[in-house]
Amino acid sequence: MEETVLTREGYQKLNEELEELKTTGRDEIAERISVARSFGDLSENAEYNESMNEQAKMEARISKIEKDLLNVSIIDETQIGTEAVRAGSKVKIRDLETNKDAEYQILGKNEADPDAGIISDQSPIGKALIGHKKGETVKVTIPSGTVLSFKIVKITKP
Repeated sequence: MEETVLTREGYQKLNEELEELKTTGRDEIAERISVARSFGDLSENAEYNESMNEQAKMEARISKIEKDLLNVSIIDETQIGTEAVRAGSKVKIRDLETNKDAEYQILGKNEADPDAGIISDQSPIGKALIGHKKGETVKVTIPSGTVLSFKIVKITKP
């Protein structure tokens, strides 16, 4: 089973989402299904079908969160060093082709937000950077097959 890496805050948010889905979410869906049933013939009842689809999506999300929480590893920010990149690290890298710098924090897949500069430890770039040190060059093959080369410019604590 794949380990889920989370910050303490991310772990708390995931638990809160799970609790919300299991209580309020399930109650709201059950109410919608009940109301939709009252409209009559279920075979041609769009509201009923939509409510059932929403219920299935919500139950799938609950199942995924529960699975993720079974094998969770909480990042201890006090233990993050600057010697090598690891989950929780902030890293500044230079694209050796364009000579442009980018900064990322590497967290688990549940907290990844590339637009905010947070990449997953399971993403191609995140995986490639883990374990490397300042000054090292890292080659990354992205899903399109293109190979990118980055130099690690700086590693900092979050």
